[in-house]
Amino acid sequence: MFIFEMLVNLIYYVIVGLLVARAVISWVRPDPYDPKWGSIVTFVNQVTEPVLAPVRRHMPPTGMMDFSPLVVWLIASFTRSILLSIL
Repeated sequence: MFIFEMLVNLIYYVIVGLLVARAVISWVRPDPYDPKWGSIVTFVNQVTEPVLAPVRRHMPPTGMMDFSPLVVWLIASFTRSILLSIL
């Protein structure tokens, strides 16, 4: 049971970390072709886009603000709490 709890927490924190990185990248807007940061920006975008795109499709347009990372974070948090309460 302890390993299951650690695995759920690890997956949750990786998802949250990638979402925070995506939010920071969207605010800073580094050049994706920069030799230093370009590979990181590309990796974070490629990993998070398959999760964020379906949420974005089902949300109404909100102007310049993208609330899909917040929705994904809430879903991940809810799923984590359900999985950990099963134990």
